[in-house]
Amino acid sequence: MTEIATTSPYGVIPTDEESRKFEKIPTRIYDNSETASYQVALEIAGLVRQRQKQGKKAVIGLATGSTPTKVYDYLVDFHRKEGLSFKNVITFNLDEYFPMQPDSIHSYVRFMNEHLFDHIDIKKENIHIPDGRLDKEDVRDFCKAYEEKIREAGGLDIQVLGIGRTGHIGFNEPGSSLKSVTRMVRLDRVTRLDAASDFFGLENVPTKAITMGVGTILAAKRIILMAWGEGKSGIIKQAVEGKVRESVPATFLQHHPNCEVILDMAAASSLSRTDTPWLVSECDWNDALIKKAVLWLSEKLDTAILKLTNEHYNEYGMGNLVAEIGSAEHINLRVFNALQRTITGWPGGKPNADDSNRPERKDPYPKTSLIFSPHPDDDVISMGGTLLRLVDQGHEVHVAYQTSGNIAVFDDEVIRFLDFATDVQRDNKALMEQFREVREFLANKEPGAVDSPEIQEFKGLIRKGEALAACRYCGVKESNAHFQNLPFYETGTVKKKPHSEKDIQITYDLLQKVKPHQIFAAGDLSDPHGTHRVCLQIIFQALERLKEEGAEWLKDCYVWLYRGAWQEWDIADMEMAVPIGPKDMERKKNAIFKHQSQKDSAMFPGNDEREFWQRAEQRNKETARKYNALGMAEYEAMEGFVRYHFL
Repeated sequence: MTEIATTSPYGVIPTDEESRKFEKIPTRIYDNSETASYQVALEIAGLVRQRQKQGKKAVIGLATGSTPTKVYDYLVDFHRKEGLSFKNVITFNLDEYFPMQPDSIHSYVRFMNEHLFDHIDIKKENIHIPDGRLDKEDVRDFCKAYEEKIREAGGLDIQVLGIGRTGHIGFNEPGSSLKSVTRMVRLDRVTRLDAASDFFGLENVPTKAITMGVGTILAAKRIILMAWGEGKSGIIKQAVEGKVRESVPATFLQHHPNCEVILDMAAASSLSRTDTPWLVSECDWNDALIKKAVLWLSEKLDTAILKLTNEHYNEYGMGNLVAEIGSAEHINLRVFNALQRTITGWPGGKPNADDSNRPERKDPYPKTSLIFSPHPDDDVISMGGTLLRLVDQGHEVHVAYQTSGNIAVFDDEVIRFLDFATDVQRDNKALMEQFREVREFLANKEPGAVDSPEIQEFKGLIRKGEALAACRYCGVKESNAHFQNLPFYETGTVKKKPHSEKDIQITYDLLQKVKPHQIFAAGDLSDPHGTHRVCLQIIFQALERLKEEGAEWLKDCYVWLYRGAWQEWDIADMEMAVPIGPKDMERKKNAIFKHQSQKDSAMFPGNDEREFWQRAEQRNKETARKYNALGMAEYEAMEGFVRYHFL
């Protein structure tokens, strides 16, 4: 498998043996998940073709979930465009929920059919997936037979894996033994929480599953474990660099002679060679890497930047930096000043001031600011303090709500609003009949089932009303609230359509209409279902089109990326940090509270069970604490931004 050179703001990611010295499993890093998935698909296709020439079967172990979907897309492309046949392929899937009907939207049978099997020429008798329909007393015999079928096929040639947040592979949860085989298991609470949004609530997630064992997986001739996104970076570090232990089943892969871990840059971000390269080999220092290293050293020693000494640098692998720059004092001052210049109480630029060392320009004033919010509450959750500051300082603020957010509304909210409507219009027989039909539909609705178009619309209107209430509270004109309702989102299910030309055109048209001096967009790419990622791609593609067309206003436009709903920027990456005082922190929380359907219990909490206002407050206060620990002024809270340079 070819490794393509990967880069980050800190330079090229090293691939030499010295830089990999902490990695106990061979690991390849790619710029993005698409490139990585393509390389994995190429290897699988190569095996299939090789076995065809030999007149042999290719036996492949397959995984489900969002991680391998692009690999399957490429394999389908190879079949359609290059004539790759799968008639000689035998597949064994890792796992299945129990109990589970194969036609359920949550079934891995359905997942595999939709993503792969229905689109290639594989023989149906060559497809093997654990059966979630079995009677409990028949499971043990089924599992023994599953193991025997793998042996009869000659064993797995390649096993494709993802990794769970607990470090599980397949559904082998913490505590699974090295020699475990296919069996029924009880799912860890964390695993069930991660799946809760797919099932529209933790209570609907099965508590059990049938899974291949660790021993079954390790018997494969070749293992490829893939992981994408920052949300997987922590567990990847444990799996690749940590000690082998049952509490992180993926560490058992360190025993395998032909296992490889395939990552995108985000999933690799905690590995030593990407996160702390100065600890593994000599570095080619640039400004970004110097800043990152100094902030890391300051935090490691719990010492303010200006108090770091030559001895500190030497002790932690940065002696060559001191030799290159001249002294600890020189380095400290350079980084301290750079960090201090990121702090501004004027996110729209301070008028009539020297802006040479400020993150935003002073002119023009006032500016037109356009805030893109993937869901109807991301704006106030992630950058509510900055939004309030922009309004207070006289800028013309627009908010674009990119999706309706309708699937995140509980059914009871619809009934509550219709109760109100029917009380207001007691003589409206058509409304009463409509309400009766809605109640009947919801009463008979299966967990996770798709809402009717009518109910989807009602749920979207609930989110719209809440967003308008938040706008009014923050001082944003209602006419400046733009509800894009991007089509890619409107499926009524957690799984979305790929974005299309229509999504890009809607965004392009709004940009051309508003012609903003500032764009704020969500760079928070760890949301569980990828909506933020898709929304950002749509914005980038619209901007690229405007750039190609030579839009004049674009030359005077800054693009700032915010986080906060699911994660926060590292201090080393922040290019603008906006302080939030106690009063504005309360105002921000009040704006979040306007989104009442998301209050108390969100439909999709992800892996953090706290309410969004609690997450936002904690993250903002933690950012301020970190700035203070580095030697900066002490603030109540801070919101951080990274600038996207598109010109």
